[in-house]
Amino acid sequence: MASPLLEINGLNVCYGDAQALWDIGFNVADGEICGIIGSNGAGKSTVLRTIAGLVRPASGKIQFLGSDVTYLATDLIVEHGISLVPEGRGLFSKLTVLENLELGAFTQRARPFMKDTIDRVFDLFPRIKLLEYQPAGKLSGGEQQMVAIGRALTSQPKLLMLDEPSLGLAPLVVKDLFAIIRKLNDQEVTILLVEQNIHQALKIAHSAFVLTTGRIIMTGSGMSLASDPKIQKAYMGSLR
Repeated sequence: MASPLLEINGLNVCYGDAQALWDIGFNVADGEICGIIGSNGAGKSTVLRTIAGLVRPASGKIQFLGSDVTYLATDLIVEHGISLVPEGRGLFSKLTVLENLELGAFTQRARPFMKDTIDRVFDLFPRIKLLEYQPAGKLSGGEQQMVAIGRALTSQPKLLMLDEPSLGLAPLVVKDLFAIIRKLNDQEVTILLVEQNIHQALKIAHSAFVLTTGRIIMTGSGMSLASDPKIQKAYMGSLR
């Protein structure tokens, strides 16, 4: 059997004296969408930020494509093929859409393909093609999220991590966003997804796990977790 794209083993993370993650372990297979669900403060964003090198673990191991990336600097992790779209998007508001996209292709691996990848982003998000010379800060929330995802794609990631991509967006925009996430996955982008819209997340996730106070308490396919009465009661209410 092929090795997982991403392997997390025994990951412990602390913020000062407070422990945020406890012995986290999971795998992400090449080509899948893996969802992380849980209530606010459960540690979901900390998992993504630790993988991205923004938070240093106290112990544990992160392997990507068989290489140990646990303590690499963030730019080297991006060079390896992992990109994070952070909660809040993190765009440079005074720079144009195009300039934000260009900044995503900063790595040596991605830079030679910048024009082609930006063209791909514009094909995926025709709306932001029309806005390419507008300052990112002038865009709507949905448009900004498109730019944030597009910027991550210009780094040519093998693993795209999305942290609460639908947060603050209108329902119709959320529907379009999840269709785009599916489309990216169909184009062989592996996705690790943290999402407050648990129903939608589990609907598209091949695998998922539930975090509670920094611990994984349940794993399974997206479908099996969506139909689990405990998950429905705790996170989604009664699904009809």
